[in-house]
Amino acid sequence: MHRDETVLAVGLTEAARRLGLSARTVATLVLRDELPSRKVGRRRIIPVAALEVFVRQGQGADRKRTG
Repeated sequence: MHRDETVLAVGLTEAARRLGLSARTVATLVLRDELPSRKVGRRRIIPVAALEVFVRQGQGADRKRTG
């Protein structure tokens, strides 16, 4: 069994790695409510499904580029 098959949510650093972005950029997306997350204790987690939706829907800065 692969590790990713059971992981439902990841931290900011792992989300950034999976998206190919910096952790700071992912944190900004979370603050702008462009990427859903949940606070659990001191950690902020992001559902893996939300990362997939984010990429499929083209949310964020690239969405506004229509030139």
